[in-house]
Amino acid sequence: MVLIASRRRSSTRLLRPPGDALLSLALLVTLVVGLVAAGQALGQTDRVDQVEVTGEVDESGPVYDSDGRLVETPFVPEPAEARLESDAAVELALAFPKVRDWIARFPGEEQVTQATYDSETETWAVKVWSDDEAGQIALVRIRDSTGEITEAWTGPQVNWTMARGRDGAFGRKLNDPEIWLGFSALFLVGLADFRRVRSLYNLDLLVLLSFTASLWFFNRGEIFTSVPLAYPPLIYLLVRMLWIAKRGRPSSSARRVRWPTWLLIGVATLTIGFRVGLNLEQSNVIDVGYASVIGAQRIVDEGRSPYGNFPTREGEECGPPDSSGAVRDRIQDNGRCESSNERGDTYGPVTYLAYAPGYLALGWSGKWDQLPAAHFTALVADLLVILGLILVGWRYGRGRMAAIFVFAWAAFPFTQYVSSSNANDALVPGILVLGFWAATSAPARGLVTGLAAWAKFAPLVVAPLWLAYPHALSLRRLRSPALFIAGFLVATVLAFWVLLLEPNVGRAARTFWERTIDWQLGRESPFSLWGWGRYRYLDLGLLQTALKVVVVLGALATAFVPRYRSPTTLAALTAALLIAFELTLTHWFYLYIVWFLPFVLFSLFVGAQAENESTTESDTHACVSATATQGATEGAISTVDG
Repeated sequence: MVLIASRRRSSTRLLRPPGDALLSLALLVTLVVGLVAAGQALGQTDRVDQVEVTGEVDESGPVYDSDGRLVETPFVPEPAEARLESDAAVELALAFPKVRDWIARFPGEEQVTQATYDSETETWAVKVWSDDEAGQIALVRIRDSTGEITEAWTGPQVNWTMARGRDGAFGRKLNDPEIWLGFSALFLVGLADFRRVRSLYNLDLLVLLSFTASLWFFNRGEIFTSVPLAYPPLIYLLVRMLWIAKRGRPSSSARRVRWPTWLLIGVATLTIGFRVGLNLEQSNVIDVGYASVIGAQRIVDEGRSPYGNFPTREGEECGPPDSSGAVRDRIQDNGRCESSNERGDTYGPVTYLAYAPGYLALGWSGKWDQLPAAHFTALVADLLVILGLILVGWRYGRGRMAAIFVFAWAAFPFTQYVSSSNANDALVPGILVLGFWAATSAPARGLVTGLAAWAKFAPLVVAPLWLAYPHALSLRRLRSPALFIAGFLVATVLAFWVLLLEPNVGRAARTFWERTIDWQLGRESPFSLWGWGRYRYLDLGLLQTALKVVVVLGALATAFVPRYRSPTTLAALTAALLIAFELTLTHWFYLYIVWFLPFVLFSLFVGAQAENESTTESDTHACVSATATQGATEGAISTVDG
């Protein structure tokens, strides 16, 4: 029985590193160990049922078969009569300090209240709306028998459950202080220069770790504290990357890493193994990973474009309610009982195609369960980044540089945050790092830029920069840009063939636009300063628009300046553009840190070898005279150990 009442209310190295051959073997073993561990564990992974989502098993609930048909119903006792009146429930809710203080932010606005009694749980749900754009501004749950407030959510916590500070909502066990701080301590101890404690280099490391302060408040549900704390490290890193790009000279940071190479490799290997274990045993799959698996299933199994074909909540119920009382499992238009994810088709087609191998190998039950295909792909993407870092490190600094890169990635806690959330965000750096390794090939750069862009769109911001490498655009040098564009077009074909699966390609293209870029451009979110206008804090819409224009113009300008860009300049500007893009996002989250992290690491750690690395493109000889002075300067810089 449900009662509803509404009303309106006013108001220097330590040891000599081993030879290059041994280093190469050790780094390869590091990668293989991670792959083998992932494969063996995934092979032993069983699917679990909806308890992964709800966190509990309701033995008294209805029973459904594998097709979602109801086969058994429980005994239903007589509903309990409400002790409280609806007006009393509303008064209790509005008098609660947290709710009272929040509603006071909307003076002069007419508010609408609604009290709903659930006889099964014997609780009242009181909702409060404001007549302005804020919409629903409070949700309170009250135990009918005692009048106790069991939940009180205000502001962004009403519509965003991820803003409520649920324990382990992202990453599960990784959020335990001893594990998170252990990763952070390992990252700092392994890389810091304790001989020069007050160095800018050590500050760089601390700034990278300082996102932890913001995350701590996020995990407590204090969004209006966590969001501002994310901006100082982003702004610092943006300025730092622009400074490195302007100098165009290598950093000496790698020489400050005091651990011997063999120790870096050994610890990195153990850390990677631990990371795989965390993913498989103590992690969860958030909606991002779940959506990626759905998209793969739609393409592979059903031969449909994922866009506009995701499971919704409109069909017949075919499963039990979740912890909030909502029934997510519904019969879809394909006849399957599937857990809904209406807005999961917002990523590029490369993301869904990347999850196809995992889906083919491990399948999908149709439910938001353990999703082994999501675990598999998250691990493969993580190891893809590590492979790319090995290749880049070896090219520009041989074994020692590769060991530093791999250690830094493995020990940095926010990279594991992506893995333990089984999100798809490691795909962006995984693809881009391989492109950076092959940056001297214009077609390869174009192909990789296209694949990364059609995975999560953000890499589009670096396309002009990568188009004009190593020289700025010029009418005298058109071959390299033409080859880049050709590679980009190949990537576009490889990605968007999925739209041909629909009978009407034009309509499929419109649906793609509406469900992805168009929706993202108009998206509202409390996880940035730009989305706080509706909460009566800040209305920074005009500033955000101005900054977006600056970022777009800056991205276009990188095709023309500087006239010559070294590998260090390319890495630093890539990081700067990605960071600048993130600074303008209405919906920003900690998962996005990994997008720019490899390029920050390269900019901070790479030695003079990168600047002396020869390019192989046909027009390289034309710039010899222009770069002679720079080459002489860089040749005077001592090389990195190893």
